[in-house]
Amino acid sequence: MIEGGSRLSALMHKAAAYEASAESDEEFWQAAAIYCEASKLGGTEAQYRLGMLYAFGKGVPENRTFAASLFSMASQQGHSQAFDMLDTVNFKSQELPACVTSDTLPEKQPPPVFGPAEHTIQIDRYLESLPSSKSWIIDLTNKISDWYGIDPKFVLSIITVESAFETKAQSPKSAMGLMQLIPTTAERFNVKNAFDASQNIKGGIRYLRWLLSYYRGNVELAAAAYNAGEKAVDRYFGIPPYPETREYVKRLKKLYQRSTHSYDETITEPSPIVMKKANSRK
Repeated sequence: MIEGGSRLSALMHKAAAYEASAESDEEFWQAAAIYCEASKLGGTEAQYRLGMLYAFGKGVPENRTFAASLFSMASQQGHSQAFDMLDTVNFKSQELPACVTSDTLPEKQPPPVFGPAEHTIQIDRYLESLPSSKSWIIDLTNKISDWYGIDPKFVLSIITVESAFETKAQSPKSAMGLMQLIPTTAERFNVKNAFDASQNIKGGIRYLRWLLSYYRGNVELAAAAYNAGEKAVDRYFGIPPYPETREYVKRLKKLYQRSTHSYDETITEPSPIVMKKANSRK
C-alpha cells in the first residue's frame, strides 16, 4: 500500500478520530472530506474508508458507483478489505467522486425523508426489541440486501431464526455466523471467513437469491431448502418431513408473513417442483 508521508499520516489520524467519534452526518462528512484529501495523496486506507462512507451513506449521499470505484482503486494496491467490499457491493465502476479528482469538497448527505409508516409485521417487532448494540447488523443487512435485490426483512428473519444475531454462533453441524453457513455453502458462495459479518451476510443472501430463483419466488420452499438443502426439498416435492425443518419454516413464516418474493429467473433453471406444477396446469 502507498501510505507514506507525514501529511498523509496526519490526515488519516484526524479523519479516523472524526469517524470514530461521529454521532451525526455532519461529523461523518468532516471525516469524508479529509479522506478525500488523503485519497488524492494515494492513501489506500483512505480510499477504502471513503468508499465505506459512500457505500452506507454516512455523511455523504449513498453512492454505490463511487464506492465501487474507491474499493477498486484500493484493492488494486493490495487492500484486502477493499477487495472483499468490491465483491460485496456487487457493482463495478471507474467513476470517482469529484472530491478525489479535483479541489472540491464532497457533497453532504441530504436530510432524511419520512414517508408513511409501513404495516408492522412480526419481524419489525422483534427488531425493535433488539439491543442497540445489534443495530449495525440490521443496517449492514439492509444495505447488502438492497444491493442484491432481496427484501431485507426476509434476510433479517432468516438471521433471527438461524443465530438470533450472534456473529460468532456455531452449531454442532459446523454452521457458522449470523446466517449459519455450513462449510460447503460458504465455499459455494466464496465466503472465506464465515464469522466476518459482511462476508457471512453476503454469502447467505447470495444463497437465498439463488434459492428464490430456483423455486421461482416461493418463500416456504426457499426457507426449507436454506435449512435442509434443495436436494431434500426436491426429493420430497416440498418441505421435507424433518421436525427441525418444519419447525424452522413455521418460525420463519411467523416472522416473515409473505408467501412469495420477487426473483431473477436468469440465475438458474427452475426446480423440478416448479416444472412439474407448471406442466400440471397445462
